[in-house]
Amino acid sequence: METKIILLPAIAAVVGYVLLRNRRSSQLAYIDSFKFHPMLARKVKEKYPHLSDSEIKMVFDALRDYFHICNVAGKQMVAMPSQVVDVAWHEFILSTRSYKDFCQKAIGRFLHHTPTEVMKTPTRAQESIKRAWRLSCDKEGIYPATPARLPRLFAIDALLNIEDGHHYSLNCHDKSSPMYGSGYCAGDIGCTSGCAGDSGASDAATGSGPGSSCSGSSCGGGCGGD
Repeated sequence: METKIILLPAIAAVVGYVLLRNRRSSQLAYIDSFKFHPMLARKVKEKYPHLSDSEIKMVFDALRDYFHICNVAGKQMVAMPSQVVDVAWHEFILSTRSYKDFCQKAIGRFLHHTPTEVMKTPTRAQESIKRAWRLSCDKEGIYPATPARLPRLFAIDALLNIEDGHHYSLNCHDKSSPMYGSGYCAGDIGCTSGCAGDSGASDAATGSGPGSSCSGSSCGGGCGGD
């Protein structure tokens, strides 16, 4: 009898873990398959008329990336690093009923909008940007401390020539780089406070991937805030 009593909490913990992982898998699948209303694409096009249809599609794929990392982060703050994706997100929020329903199915709570946030200086990143970087890298299989490329959310503004966007470079200290002396050094984000450990999300809920690289002390904030 005593053995059974001891085992019950362990069994409950395992069941809870499985249920949480299954729910998160279902939410992420919903985000990946979600179809945004065509009206949202038209609104982004009005703001950035130089974008082609395929580039507009890239913007909404990047918005899915953002919702994905917000889901993984739970209630921790995740900065929005892209101006053009932020515009798409804001337009989506204006479709209040649709956005509220999406949030409930995709994240399990209402995700409040926060404006884009960039590094304080080209080489100094705040916690919410660090988390966005680590989770974006983790999603795309990039090692955040020594990235070979930028994750989509950090690359898209420069890639799409967004004039009011936030442009990141793998190494803007390189004098041969076209972004030398300007923009933000993405390679400086991941390890400005020391790297080792998890990605700022709950390993119990998500596991850890190849991009996991920050210590708990350097992972702060909340996705969209509450």
